[in-house]
Amino acid sequence: MASFKPTKVQFLPKLGEKVTEDTLYWKNYKSPVQIKEFGAVTKIDFSPLAPHNYAVTASTRIHVYGLHSQEPIRSFTRFRDTAYGGSFRGDGKLLVAGSEEGLIRLFDICGRVALRQFTGHSKAVHVTSFLSDGFRVVSGSDDLTCRVWDVPSAVELSSITEHTDYIRALAPSKLNPDLFVTGSYDHTVKVFDMRSGSSVMTMQHGHPVECVLLYPSEALLVSTGGRYVKIWDLLKGGQELVSLKNHHKTVTCACLSSVGNKLLTGSLDRHVKVYNSSYKVVHNFDCDASILSMAVAPDDEVVAVGMTNGVLSVRHRKHKKDKETLTSRRRRGPSYRVFVKGKNFVPRQDDFLVSKPVKQYLRKYDKQLKSFEVSKALDTALQMWTRTSKPEVTVAVIIELNRRGTLKNALAGRNEERHFCVLFLRHIFDPRFSRPLLTVGDIVLDLYRQVLHQSPVVERQLQRLMEVLGREAELQQELLQVLGILDTLFASLTPRKEVAALAALPVDQGPQKQT
Repeated sequence: MASFKPTKVQFLPKLGEKVTEDTLYWKNYKSPVQIKEFGAVTKIDFSPLAPHNYAVTASTRIHVYGLHSQEPIRSFTRFRDTAYGGSFRGDGKLLVAGSEEGLIRLFDICGRVALRQFTGHSKAVHVTSFLSDGFRVVSGSDDLTCRVWDVPSAVELSSITEHTDYIRALAPSKLNPDLFVTGSYDHTVKVFDMRSGSSVMTMQHGHPVECVLLYPSEALLVSTGGRYVKIWDLLKGGQELVSLKNHHKTVTCACLSSVGNKLLTGSLDRHVKVYNSSYKVVHNFDCDASILSMAVAPDDEVVAVGMTNGVLSVRHRKHKKDKETLTSRRRRGPSYRVFVKGKNFVPRQDDFLVSKPVKQYLRKYDKQLKSFEVSKALDTALQMWTRTSKPEVTVAVIIELNRRGTLKNALAGRNEERHFCVLFLRHIFDPRFSRPLLTVGDIVLDLYRQVLHQSPVVERQLQRLMEVLGREAELQQELLQVLGILDTLFASLTPRKEVAALAALPVDQGPQKQT
């Protein structure tokens, strides 16, 4: 039988990769809501039962929030020093937490005073959890021991001392009440069975273990530590399946989603990465500070992230109902009195009127000319409405470009959809526009002489233009002939008028006649 070799895979999203359904699913979250806590948020745990309130452990207190509340609905502050590892029981009615002083306290979720207090650890207790039967509590401490407690009698049932460094990770089995997994800074992950009183499986992670996580089937185990996230197959005796190295700093937390059991990991590099079933990164959440804890609601409605700066970042899922309500709401316009306000005001004689200068806004083509975008300015001036309703604007832009010496650059690089034949056919005979348009025609023919035959549209327009110009030349010739005839008539009529004017003068009698 071939030996199994674990592979180290680095899955990164490729540039231009198609967006999958998993990516769209995790992109469908709103912008995060920021809640400021009293210290670094070290643990977040959701209640398994509706309405899925979640407990946030930070500094010397534990706050319980509702899914849509930004203020705590319950607070547990009976800690003299820093609190750690607040976790719900399976029915959501009890809460257990450790502390820096080595004590473990059990709270009723509806009260504030501790129901039980477990003493026995000599150093800080960082991880606590209920076993699946709900009547026992397991804890991991910096005194290198892992202890199991009986809830009704508050008595220590067993103590395990197989780790050689701090115990900072704990995951109880939900299928077997006698099974739980621990992770330690001694680089090991151990699976303990309460019936045997010792570990039944040991995995070498290679770095200080920060978090352990069991899949719902409990065939796979996830451990995080250093920059690595490792997946172990428990059915094969704890063989390493995959080693992921997608984070740039220590991976501090991990959790599973309810839909599809997608793996989420948080790190000190301020990123939350979401993996699909093939352990490829399909989405990434960015945070403002280094991440210490993370949890996803049982229905994936909320993703909560705790950071070192004491900020709790909560993201809510978007729903189609929210989008429909936003689109159905019409923006209410201003009332009628807003428009008529001040219309009938008459100033008094002693009032001093201040005239406000009217701001002149530049047209689009003026802005483009101002920013030296000559080709775009000419396109704007050649738009349908401008060249038909206000051809003088189009010609004015052409004249300005010609004055700047950039008309040839603006005319270059055009296709058959941006030609000038329509403008020529309409306004070439207008004496106001004929000279600039003739200049444009000369430049266009020089630029596109070799490629005009490739476009049947432009060729057809040029043929029409030649026919119109031919008819106009004939009309000009006939007008010149008529003008010559009129000049001849005027020349022949002028002497007769002068003779008739001299004949009409009166004849004087007397000395003038003799003279």
